[in-house]
Amino acid sequence: GCTRDWDGLTCWPRATFGEVVKVPCPRFFEEITNIHGSFLQRNCTQEAYWSEPFPPYTIACGFDEGSSKGPEDQKSYYSAFWRVYTAGYAASVTSLITALIVFAAFRKFHCTRNYIHMHLFVSFILRAIAVFTKDAVLFADETMDHCLMSTVACKAAVAFFQFSILANFFWLLIEGIYLQTLLLLTFVSDRQYVWWFIFTGWGAPTAVMFAWVLTRIHRQNTGCWDDDENGVVLWIIKGPILLTVLINFIIFINVIRILVHKLKSQEGGGSHSSHFVRLAKSTLLLIPLFGVHYIVFAFFPESTGLEARLYIELGLGSFQGFVVALLYCFSNAEVQSELKKQLCKWQYQEYLNFTHKHGTLSRENSPVNYVTQLSLLEKISPKRKTSVYQNGVTSV
Repeated sequence: GCTRDWDGLTCWPRATFGEVVKVPCPRFFEEITNIHGSFLQRNCTQEAYWSEPFPPYTIACGFDEGSSKGPEDQKSYYSAFWRVYTAGYAASVTSLITALIVFAAFRKFHCTRNYIHMHLFVSFILRAIAVFTKDAVLFADETMDHCLMSTVACKAAVAFFQFSILANFFWLLIEGIYLQTLLLLTFVSDRQYVWWFIFTGWGAPTAVMFAWVLTRIHRQNTGCWDDDENGVVLWIIKGPILLTVLINFIIFINVIRILVHKLKSQEGGGSHSSHFVRLAKSTLLLIPLFGVHYIVFAFFPESTGLEARLYIELGLGSFQGFVVALLYCFSNAEVQSELKKQLCKWQYQEYLNFTHKHGTLSRENSPVNYVTQLSLLEKISPKRKTSVYQNGVTSV
């Protein structure tokens, strides 16, 4: 029969002599043409060769060769988009690692609130590393045969990617839960919740990931585990993510309601514009913290608004870690004050070291020091002592 074949667009499964294989059009054609449910066919000939696809891709998938938005244009578009989200994740990793160092280096920042921020930072870093790893393993070589690619390395890369996504969403949820707890409970010993938060933030994604890997191995162990998943396998990952997004959105609405109430009580008939500005600032700060932008496409099918989804979830999402680090570390007045104090301390220490070194050199080179040294030499010089003795004898 005919072996599996990758024609550069579609993976054709193994077939027997004379068998006609039917596969759907590649997904990216649907993005170009908005035509869904089209199929291609190929025949395994008696000579063990695959026939050409029929109807051709241009007819079966509704693609017009004269269209300005051809596969090369689409490839160029995705290449440019890859550069954007790569730059976004690189900026996020750099800023998040710097923020982690700042929070870890100063004992003043060792508190429950910042511990939760640090775990969230780590989840964003893992997510960025997972994206880089997945791209390097699966898409670095354009000549790679995706039909035959089913290695442990590529499956591990995809599993790590899925785990990092889950962990990131769970830590966004924990940030929301903790903030609402602080707003609702004025007097609460938050240290008692730290270990529960850590256990939930890392334990829940690990449990879900374990279930997904086992299900993949026993029910759909195909390719690199990055192909379209059936219902059960898909919802093991998608279900918890949708749940965290929904709960976080509810918490977001409730936190806004609490902030509105608190701002109204503080204003006491003040300016409405001032009240609106403060509320807008609070809302903008909460959006990256809760990941509220994910709610836009959370409950729609994967094929719905794919281009807009790419902009929001990959384009904006890649810079989310950078924005979180900027808002909750570098723009924090307490952090800025502590960094300024440390900088002044370092500058003062450098000044003292310079002054001490300069003063030592000055004393060594001063005329007074030379006179002192000559006096000491005169006191201990044997020739000087002999000369004095002889003069004494002569005078006698």
